[in-house]
Amino acid sequence: MTAEIIGAGSSLLQGIIIGLLASMPLGPIGVLCIQRTLTKGRMSGFASGLGAATSDFIYAVVAGFSVSLVVSFIEEYQQVLTWVGAVILVGLGLKIYFSNPSTQMAKSRNRKTSSLLQDYGYTFALTFTNPLAIFLFLSLFSLFGGEKTFAEQILRMLGVGIGASLWWLTLVMLVGLFRRFFTLKRLYYMNKVAGGVIILLVLIGLFGHVVSEIWG
Repeated sequence: MTAEIIGAGSSLLQGIIIGLLASMPLGPIGVLCIQRTLTKGRMSGFASGLGAATSDFIYAVVAGFSVSLVVSFIEEYQQVLTWVGAVILVGLGLKIYFSNPSTQMAKSRNRKTSSLLQDYGYTFALTFTNPLAIFLFLSLFSLFGGEKTFAEQILRMLGVGIGASLWWLTLVMLVGLFRRFFTLKRLYYMNKVAGGVIILLVLIGLFGHVVSEIWG
């Protein structure tokens, strides 16, 4: 019984660590969450982060249980998914670059639940268009290794969701602490920087993808 409890706790902890490791790199989605936290508030930033965490959780489940049909689909349509995601992210970067922070803040004062759901759904969709995430989780699971029972594997998947959510909550809270230091003028330039960084990260990612295809 003690061994089972230790195994369950170890699996959950492994999942939390994997979720944190997978979420910490600040790519375009991280920049988006920071920008939304500064212009719309913590709830918007966290809702956006949860969308990304949900997508990571789904990919972790696929990787953890090796759902061959899904993996085969992703491998077959990886090129299409990569380019579709890139186009959407570039469009998002342009939208943020040209957005007006005063308008965004005015809208956030009259925020409704549906708006938070939109923030969540939009980020989920963006993150889900990155099929390479499943291979990241395959690598992380392989790194931690160890034979897992079905129950322990479930706990590890739950841990991934918890770890990813904890990271986005921490990031949003830290950014929120400094939100009061951002005037409308600073937020205006923050939008320019955030939009530019998102576009730059996407272009760098596409360049790396094209190079790997040529030399792979």
